[in-house]
Amino acid sequence: MEFSEEQLQRYSRHIILPEVGGKGQKKLLQSRVFLVGAGGLGCPVGFYLAAAGIGTIGIVDNDTVELSNLQRQIAHSTKALGKLKIESAKATFEALNTDVTIVGMKERINKDNIFDLIRDYDIVVDGSDNFPTRYLVNDACVMLRKPLVSGAILRFEGQVTTIVPGQGHCYRCLFEQMPPAGLVPSCQEAGVIGAIPGVIGSLQAVEVIKLILGKGDILKNALLIYDALKTTFRRVKVPKNPDCPVCGDHPVITELQDYDAGYCTR
Repeated sequence: MEFSEEQLQRYSRHIILPEVGGKGQKKLLQSRVFLVGAGGLGCPVGFYLAAAGIGTIGIVDNDTVELSNLQRQIAHSTKALGKLKIESAKATFEALNTDVTIVGMKERINKDNIFDLIRDYDIVVDGSDNFPTRYLVNDACVMLRKPLVSGAILRFEGQVTTIVPGQGHCYRCLFEQMPPAGLVPSCQEAGVIGAIPGVIGSLQAVEVIKLILGKGDILKNALLIYDALKTTFRRVKVPKNPDCPVCGDHPVITELQDYDAGYCTR
């Protein structure tokens, strides 16, 4: 493909980077990334991926914009109250960059539709806010061998990890079993500083870009933990677990579990 004059101007700060260049920018424009959720994490991830020129961004979310969302979900505005988040996010991201196609899906992810939803995408980004969805997305990505960039936020903290099936750990290597319901509070119950998803979502977007470009040290076999109150980042090694039930040497989970995995991205 040849760049237009407008594209050369738009992506000039990428193209002058030796790690990107024209070849790398073309990779970004031809890539397809799937976002789980258009909430706290999905908004900054989507913003920066759209700005970077990711060719197609799929977003699945069946929630509508509420006033309490606007403290952190930066793709939405007061004028979008009551609208579907996928419609609000699509309008925002496409207004930022007309090179980008946003595919919005008003659905609840479950074991029956997730394969069809993510199959045609290169990378999956999980911005969900509950454990059933995280486990479901992880298991589906392992089974389809799709790279997954997973993020989580709560109060003043956040974490991010990158899962490349066959090359390192998966989410179940970190947490083999889902915690009992109610053990870990949600953001709706415990709160979150509005800028925290901006930090973690930006890190997720950078991980996606590095995966597409094949550059840099991604968070494979590692979990990055951010503590805003202490202003610290801590990188924890996460080795692949040979006994992991889904990605181990002898997996026992070979089919998706029947979770009630509708998600909350509040």
